[in-house]
This record gives sequence, structure tokens and C-alpha cells, in this order.
Amino acid sequence: MRHPEILEIARVEGKVSVEDLAERFEVTAQTIRRDLSELCDSGQLKRVHGGAILASGVANIGYEARRALNADAKARIGRAAAAAIPNGSSIFMNIGTSTEAVAREMLHHRDLLVMTNNLNIANILAANGNCEVIVAGGTLRRSDGGIVGSMTNRMVEQFKFDLAIIGCSALDDDGDILDFDVQEVGVSQAALQRARNVILVADASKFERNAPACIASLEAVDVFYTDASLSEPLLAKCRGWGTIVAVC
Repeated sequence: MRHPEILEIARVEGKVSVEDLAERFEVTAQTIRRDLSELCDSGQLKRVHGGAILASGVANIGYEARRALNADAKARIGRAAAAAIPNGSSIFMNIGTSTEAVAREMLHHRDLLVMTNNLNIANILAANGNCEVIVAGGTLRRSDGGIVGSMTNRMVEQFKFDLAIIGCSALDDDGDILDFDVQEVGVSQAALQRARNVILVADASKFERNAPACIASLEAVDVFYTDASLSEPLLAKCRGWGTIVAVC
């Protein structure tokens, strides 16, 4: 039976495509489409164009799989967002593979102060001698190098940032920015409240996912960097909110 193997591929890679699965299992595309339909009907996968992704309701996919998923798009988003960051800025960056992509493009910025609850970002920016890195204290989440908890929130609340650069797990049709971990959401919300300007970075795969905890609305975001256009109704809302959508 192919179903368990298809689910494992989706768990590791974040997404499965009809073409790739047909080649792997040496069956027709029609056969794979039938497999995917059965897995989607049972609630284990969710159909997207050309394939399927994990049905994301209450649990995220693995961090390494998220890092590999849409890596080229995240790199473009990271370059565009980093190019908009002025030297001499104070910045908060939250947990996420998209925010890591921004950090990798900040190695030549000067006179930055960056607070993060993401050990991966701290390690990336350690290579920039012109960047002071502050790691927010709290409870280490070993699965992704994130630091969360009430201690983290209190530390963030002591600062006033020029920019908060945040990622998310999902974005729904109403423009709500969503995540899986309530503690992580609390840290991001604290940063939004203490930032003069907010940048959201998220690739288009987040448009096809769902998560249970709400960080904020796109109304709270100044610029949203992504790799595909939003739906026209959501774009209209963004125009009304004054939220700039920058497609990379």
C-alpha cells in the first residue's frame, strides 16, 4: 500500500507532487491522483495545485522539512526584506525559516541591534561583527532552536524596536496571521506591540495551510514580503489597511 509511504514523504518534504510520486512508485499519474484523493478525503492530506500537503490543523511539519520547502522563494523574500532594512536599526526577529532567510541577507548591514528568540538567527548573525545580537531568554525548544515562555515575553517588552520581522505558519483568507504554538504566538505579539514598523515574511505555501493560533491581522503589518499575489478580496483589504504587499 502506497499511502503510508506517501504520508512519510509529505512529512519529510512538506509537499508531494503527482509527477514525482508517479515516477517514484512507477505508476500512472491517475493512480497517484486517486491515492491523494483518498488521503485527502480521510483528512490526512490537503490538495494543492499539482499535488498535496500535510493537512495542517494543530501540528506543524518538521523544522528541517520547513527549511527545505520553497527554499528559492524564501531566499528571494529574504533578499527583498533585507534590502529594505536601514543600517543602524533595532530589530526583533521571531522563530521561522523565512526570518532565517532574511538574517542570511543581513551579514553586511552595519550598526544593527537584533533581538531574537531564534538560536538559528543568532548563530547566523554572529558572523556580522557590526551587529549586536541579543538572545531573548526563556525555555529552549530543541526541535527548532526557538526560545519561548513568559520570561521571553517580558524581555521583549523591555525594548522598543524600529522593526519587527516576523514569519508565520499560515495566512487565512481573512488576513489573519496564524501559528501552531501559543507560546510562540505570545512572543510575536509582544514584539508587534513594541515595534514602530512590522514586516511579515511568508511564502505562498502559507496561503494553503491552516493553524489554530492567531498572531495578528495583516492590518498590523506595514509590508508583507511574499512570492505570489494574494486573492483580490484580500488585496483589497490590504489596500484599505495600508498594508503594502511586495511580491518577490
